[in-house]
Amino acid sequence: MQDAVSRAGRVLAPVWPLKTFIACNPLQGLESMPFEQALREGTRLFGLPEISPALEAVNRQLIKWGHVFLDEGQATIPMPNRHLGFYAAWRQLAFLDDELHGFDDDRREWLKALPEAPEDAILLCLEALGVIEEEHVPFLSQSLAYLPGWSGYVKWRTEWQTPPAVNPNPITMTDWLAVRLAITSMLWPDAYQPTIRQALSPVATEKVEKTMIQLEQSEAVYRRQLLTQLLPQARQLGVAEQRPDAQLVFCIDVRSEPFRRRLEAQGRYETFGFAGFFGLPIRVHHHADPEAHDACPVLLKPRHEVHETPLADEAQLQRFQTGGRVLKGLKATYNALKYNFATPFALVETLGAACGLLMLGRTLAPVSSQRLRESLTGAIQPEIPTKPDCCATPAGISAAEQATYAETALRLMGLTTGFGKLVVFCGHGSTTQNNAYASALDCGACGGNHGGPNAQLMAQILNTPSVRQKLAQNGIEIPTDTVFMAAEHNTTTDEVTLYDEPLATTNASKLQGLQTALVAARRSNSANRYNTFGRSSEGVDTVGATVRRSADWAEVRPEWGLARNAAFIVGPRQLTRQVDLEGRCFLHSYEWESDVESKLLETILTAPMVVAQWINNQYLFSTLDNVAYGSGSKVTHNVAGKLGVMQGNASDLMHGLPLQSVFASDETRYHEPQRLLTVVYAPRYRIDQIIERQPVLQTLFFNGWVKLVAIEPTDNRAYRLDVSGIWQRLAF
Repeated sequence: MQDAVSRAGRVLAPVWPLKTFIACNPLQGLESMPFEQALREGTRLFGLPEISPALEAVNRQLIKWGHVFLDEGQATIPMPNRHLGFYAAWRQLAFLDDELHGFDDDRREWLKALPEAPEDAILLCLEALGVIEEEHVPFLSQSLAYLPGWSGYVKWRTEWQTPPAVNPNPITMTDWLAVRLAITSMLWPDAYQPTIRQALSPVATEKVEKTMIQLEQSEAVYRRQLLTQLLPQARQLGVAEQRPDAQLVFCIDVRSEPFRRRLEAQGRYETFGFAGFFGLPIRVHHHADPEAHDACPVLLKPRHEVHETPLADEAQLQRFQTGGRVLKGLKATYNALKYNFATPFALVETLGAACGLLMLGRTLAPVSSQRLRESLTGAIQPEIPTKPDCCATPAGISAAEQATYAETALRLMGLTTGFGKLVVFCGHGSTTQNNAYASALDCGACGGNHGGPNAQLMAQILNTPSVRQKLAQNGIEIPTDTVFMAAEHNTTTDEVTLYDEPLATTNASKLQGLQTALVAARRSNSANRYNTFGRSSEGVDTVGATVRRSADWAEVRPEWGLARNAAFIVGPRQLTRQVDLEGRCFLHSYEWESDVESKLLETILTAPMVVAQWINNQYLFSTLDNVAYGSGSKVTHNVAGKLGVMQGNASDLMHGLPLQSVFASDETRYHEPQRLLTVVYAPRYRIDQIIERQPVLQTLFFNGWVKLVAIEPTDNRAYRLDVSGIWQRLAF
């Protein structure tokens, strides 16, 4: 039974909670199929046009019980015995639920007599429903697919979550299915139909065929446009002669590309693209937050514990801690009064006028209102700077490991010579108000968190003398006057915050010039960003306008995120520096000549590119069908248990992007659905060798989930890899 449950769950994609929401291909469980076949199967499983009143009843009950069990602190009264696990806790209460047994004594007794083991309960229910053994896995898969959001969240909890030290509400896919089938046995006894795997309707089939035609046409047009711009640059690649004033390493995120181009236009600035966790598989503990977070891609598991230590004297630290307790106490009291059964009306009578003024300020003057709130909070609990400490625990990063991570990162991005006096690692994050999907705008490479801590840690490592000495022994000579710094790019406002500025005192003029250039780049990029919202930037303070979008609690489109992403480009920056890529490309720096064994390219294609494919497909499917694969309009979202959102009060857990993230209006698309186009500047024979070693790449390329083009350095011509593994020369 465990094996059957495992195989049934393969059709699902994991769904991350709101706190660390990241993009994931909603058809990830079908990637073993060719793309068009998966699209058909996904339509059959997840895009059912009509649901019977009896599926609907089962769904409502499972949502009800799942919601109260999985709650992460929103509920005033928690479900009893959650520590026993979902099935065990539900089993102790189910016979009390009149909606399940309908006051029928026989049905009540049946619920009481359910087996203790969830596996036994599943088998009992399958027999009661008449499901033959050959149909166990398909029936279980379809049962999970009726609520792919809630089921996908359970899959995340089971297979992807870093287990907490103490888990107050453990759940497994077996638990989830046992409860689902028991409820089904009560409310939908004829759920099993031997024709469960029926073919798509003619209307659905026609829709899939039309979608494929539109995708291929759109992809062909974009591929031609992109390569027409890139190929002339490939034929002019050379070696930079002047030492740059500063070098900045940005995340490969598509939002970095337009900012990088505008920064480079300000002077002798060189930029690189690298996954925003900067190669550090870490779990970060903030000094004021008891809950740590994984600051690395979800494809990796954190290997090290990093603690952010405060840079403050005892008096400052004491004031910070006292202020934190005051704010926490005020918030806890307010929430207790707000959510208690007896006190909400009294709370409104008492604080109604003050809350009304606060709401008025947030609506009419969002920026001033936000600054006022920040000032009040700062007066109670003044912020204190921190620095990452990677050696605080046995699970920290040893000196040898620090050198290894530093060397790997520098070689992956091709920064092994020609160091400037300032090298800045620039993480990124976003700031928005009243946005359940805020973490979706943060750094996916950092697990849906801000990337500043990773940038600070990598800069700290590369400023360590012993690390530099080890790098020199391995052929990477860093000049003594080179200083590494950290920064964080706010992708909503384009403000870049520099950390560790005192380190650059010997390069004060370079630092001042960089600060000026960052302000100019922000001004230029804000004007461009403002235009993407369908408004003219002429005569407008676009910097102020982007800040307002960030502070406005009624703004459903504070920024576009990664909408319109289309390509993943692997190659030197000179290949793309003179090209306006319109914020549509992930850019990963790479120098094929220095990658003799192709190990670096193999890492890029099997890690950052796979994450980019997840992002691309979530935007693609959220645009194609925002009901089945997205999360509908933000206007009708309800946060469920602090773990996700529902439409209304009892829907599936919405597992894709909101309508406003991919549509300019209810009817007009902003995102252009396309499969990811990967362009690699490297010899084809090396790419072939990597694909031959990596099944994941065979799946993505040969099943048509990702389109691959190589620009051959020997002749600077473009070649497309078809699904049979043959390179086809593209004529331009």
